[in-house]
Amino acid sequence: MSYEIPVNFINQFRSNLEIGLQQKGSKLEQCVRTEVQKAEFDFYDKIGATSARKVTERHGDTPLISTPHDRRRVGLVDYDWADLIDKKDKIRLLIDPTSSYSTNARYAMGRARDEEIINAFTGVAYTGKNGEVAVPFDTNNTIPAATSGLTISKLIDVKTALLGKNVDPEEEFYIGVTHKQLNDLLNDQKIQSADYNTVKALVAGAVDSFMGFKFIHTELFKTDSSNNRRIPAWVKSGMLLAVGEDTTVDIGIRNDKRNATQVYVSQSVGATRMDEDKVFIVECQEKA
Repeated sequence: MSYEIPVNFINQFRSNLEIGLQQKGSKLEQCVRTEVQKAEFDFYDKIGATSARKVTERHGDTPLISTPHDRRRVGLVDYDWADLIDKKDKIRLLIDPTSSYSTNARYAMGRARDEEIINAFTGVAYTGKNGEVAVPFDTNNTIPAATSGLTISKLIDVKTALLGKNVDPEEEFYIGVTHKQLNDLLNDQKIQSADYNTVKALVAGAVDSFMGFKFIHTELFKTDSSNNRRIPAWVKSGMLLAVGEDTTVDIGIRNDKRNATQVYVSQSVGATRMDEDKVFIVECQEKA
């Protein structure tokens, strides 16, 4: 038996890079109205509801009903991302990480879109002819935390509130959640035995809808100073994402960096509330 055989032992290396745990792109983009925007600022117009007037006399004057007009201004925000892959690194790694880098960057860009949408749920919207009128989020459109997490009662309350605003019941209703809110539902004492299996499947990811809401899970929702997670409930037409430049990947040689390969990814996006009565916030208490 040779004592020198270990010098011939080999090391085996995998030929791929594993991408670390993260949200893989946008979760909210498909749940809001999306428009292409080719200017720094653009305006999206809408008209409000009117009432019909009862005819009370023959041959009377034709009534003129003034149709209310409104618009929302959206400004674009630029994002970019870049990293270098040294020519010598490719030799030492035995693999080319370029594809993995660009995929990783695309995921980051998708999350940036979600951040823009999340900020727009409760951020200041801008209206008026030139977009000069600030419209803060209507705090009346809030289901308070009441020292509890997400409960069946809160789902009923926010769905009732949206319908009470004359939101079209045929629109798809969305609610954003983190893992904590899903767990809250599973442990809600008011949950009926008939609903338990549905909520259990919701937590497991086997289904995505419950009580008329499509649940959108992302861990990007933040807590406030009172440790309340402020999760949005909305319909698609109530939110808008403007895309000025879609996610663009540019891979090329940087002569000024010793011919390293640069992966450069960029995008321009913006978001706003389109209608105050189509967006609600549900506050969910989270224990420290």
